Amino acid sequence: MMSEILRKRRKALDLTQEQLGEMVGVDKRQIRRYESGETQPALSVAAALARALSMSIDELAGEQPSRHIDVSRHIDVSGAWWACWQTFHNGEELIRPQHVEFRQQGDIVTVSATTRGVSLPAGGYLWCGELRIWDNEVLMGWYVADDGAVRSKGTMYFVLHPHGLHMVGKWVGLSYDGPLESGWGAMAQTKEVALELVEHLKNGQIDL
Repeated sequence: MMSEILRKRRKALDLTQEQLGEMVGVDKRQIRRYESGETQPALSVAAALARALSMSIDELAGEQPSRHIDVSRHIDVSGAWWACWQTFHNGEELIRPQHVEFRQQGDIVTVSATTRGVSLPAGGYLWCGELRIWDNEVLMGWYVADDGAVRSKGTMYFVLHPHGLHMVGKWVGLSYDGPLESGWGAMAQTKEVALELVEHLKNGQIDL
C-alpha cells in the first residue's frame, strides 16, 4: 500500500512528517493522513512526494517490485538552497540564514549567496565559493566575501545526507572577530530545516 511505502521511505530517509510536508508543500497533518491510509494524495502531490523521497510514482504506489535505489550515484545538489551559519559579531553569537545557489558540474559545486540574511553592519555579507564532493559523502571547499568592504574568507566542510537532502558541517576562517574563527553550518531545502539543523549541531544532537 502507498501509505506503508510512504511511511517506511520517509523514516529510512530520517525525515519527520513536518519536514516532508515542507518539502512537498502540504501540512504535516496531511502527511499523517496519507501514511495512515485515511486519504490518497492528488497526482500533483504524489509526484512531489516521489521527488522528495527519491523514487518514482510507480514505486511510491507499490506498482513495481521494491528494489534498492542507489541514489548516491545520482546526487546532484544544483539549485536553490538555504544556508544557516553560527557566526559571531563583536563577541555576540549570530545565527544567520541566507539563500544560496548551487551549480554542480561533475564533483565540483560553485556556490553563490544571493541574500545577506542580515544587514551588512550587523555582520551579513554576500559570498561565493567552491565545494568538491568526495565519494558522495563529504563536501570540502572554500569561501570568500563578495562585498568589497568585507575581508571574510575561509574553508567549509560538510557531511552530505545519503540522499542529498541536506548537509551539516563547519566553517573556519577570517571573520569580523578575528583571523581564526569557526562555527557550525547547515544547508537544506528550506530555511526552517537549515535553522533546525544548526540548533541540533549546537546541542550535540548530530554527530559528524
